[in-house]
Amino acid sequence: MNKKNAGGKLVKQAAVLATASLIVRLIGLIYRWPLTNMIGDDGNGLYGIAFNIYLFFFVISSGGLPAAISKMVSERMALKQYKSAHKVFIASLILAASTGFTCFVILWFGANPIAKSLSNTRIVYSLKALAPTLLIVALMGAFRGYYQGMNTMVPTAISQIIEQVFNAIFSIVLAGVFLKKSIELAAAGGTMGTGIGALAGLIFLVLLYLMLRPRLLKRISNQEDDDYIDESYSDILKTLLSIAIPIIIGTAIFSITNLIDAKMVMSILQSIGMSEIEATGLYGQLTGKYVTLTNLPVSISSALAAAVVPSIAASMALKEKKVVKNKVNLALRVSMILAAPSMAGLFVLGDPILKMLFPSYPGGGDLLRIGSIAIIFLSVVQVATAILQGVGKVAIPARNAAIGTGCKIILNYFLISIPLLNIKGAVISTVICYVIISYLDMKAVKKLTKVKIDAISTFVKPIIASIVMGIFSFIFYRLFLWGSLSNTFATLGSIVLSIVVYCSFLLVIGGVKKEDILLMPKGEIIYNKLVKLGLMS
Repeated sequence: MNKKNAGGKLVKQAAVLATASLIVRLIGLIYRWPLTNMIGDDGNGLYGIAFNIYLFFFVISSGGLPAAISKMVSERMALKQYKSAHKVFIASLILAASTGFTCFVILWFGANPIAKSLSNTRIVYSLKALAPTLLIVALMGAFRGYYQGMNTMVPTAISQIIEQVFNAIFSIVLAGVFLKKSIELAAAGGTMGTGIGALAGLIFLVLLYLMLRPRLLKRISNQEDDDYIDESYSDILKTLLSIAIPIIIGTAIFSITNLIDAKMVMSILQSIGMSEIEATGLYGQLTGKYVTLTNLPVSISSALAAAVVPSIAASMALKEKKVVKNKVNLALRVSMILAAPSMAGLFVLGDPILKMLFPSYPGGGDLLRIGSIAIIFLSVVQVATAILQGVGKVAIPARNAAIGTGCKIILNYFLISIPLLNIKGAVISTVICYVIISYLDMKAVKKLTKVKIDAISTFVKPIIASIVMGIFSFIFYRLFLWGSLSNTFATLGSIVLSIVVYCSFLLVIGGVKKEDILLMPKGEIIYNKLVKLGLMS
């Protein structure tokens, strides 16, 4: 496989998932706007604490399955072992149903003791509302992993959009209905949309599978018996678990850290004189605003990471070492080109964005400014983790995550206790956590893949272009306000012009190469237009 075809396929599949992820995050941002203005920082805090607990159980039930399934399926598809690939899917469905149902039961019946352990009994309704979702998302993860393993991200992309649309509609409607009774029930109503959205996404994936099943079975029946390598379901499950468990451990470490964050934030803030409602409100700023807004750019790196795992796994199965190195460089460069301007934009325009989105509750600008720095490092962590999973080293990211989050917990204790910092201490410790993990992950990537990373093109040029963009963002915003325009118009206008500045400056300094453009969908047309504009030669 040549470099262009290998890289082009990876970019196109990543672009499909990245586009869907961006749409999903935008829908999420749009629906969190009325939801936050409806339930406030206090309701957001209840929603956020409950959702972090749900995420922990989600990770345990199915967090590592899509990556593990996609890796195993892509390896077998590359070797034309179609029957084995389908057996992986069937085995994964059985595993997903078992783990999903178990976690559903534990969360439903354990809602009260879990809430008490976190010093916030007001989240019980939200936990019970989220519990059934665990079974649904586990099954959905098996379907998504199977499709991704066949190197098509389209089913996952469409299901994500369907899921989020239903989630947005029902979260707002149900929160509004229950708001008449209490803020606790309103937060629970908001979380119920998650389960309804997941069910809609699962229905789509099941219907698609039923449509494709005759074609899949025909391809399996046409496979020559001499080419078939028989694998028992028990062997497949063992392999699946051996890949999934380290991924689950690595991801669970982050979820556990979020739970510890919730416990430490609530306890420490109350110990320095805040009431439970005040502490919950600050935690609501952290989860409902900071996390929501930073997740928007990070979702693109997450989509890229999802495409990287099966792509690199397939190349490893075919022993294409040079192709693997090209994919590593490409994935990191694309990730940085997208993450760096996002960091600069949120750092400069954090307050205006919050005022635009949450006019009734605009607090949290400091969290966004400090936390925006984490975007670059988290993006590197996601892509580097995917690379390590793709080359079969699934335990290394888990170890590195444990080291980073261990440092975060220690820093939390000291930083949150400082009254001047309070909740900001949790964000500072998060930034440091991802700095440590990204360093360790990148060190492992370079050692294992023997790849030589072009630091200037991958890191330096996007960051320089982002700094320039950030300066212009500040100037644009001030000029718009000076012209007596509203905050919303000034913010949106500044964002649009800043994107133009970033892209233009990045092209001028050679931050994007000709081959990068040609790998994109419609790359040749885009390249020719850039040449006409004098932005590329």
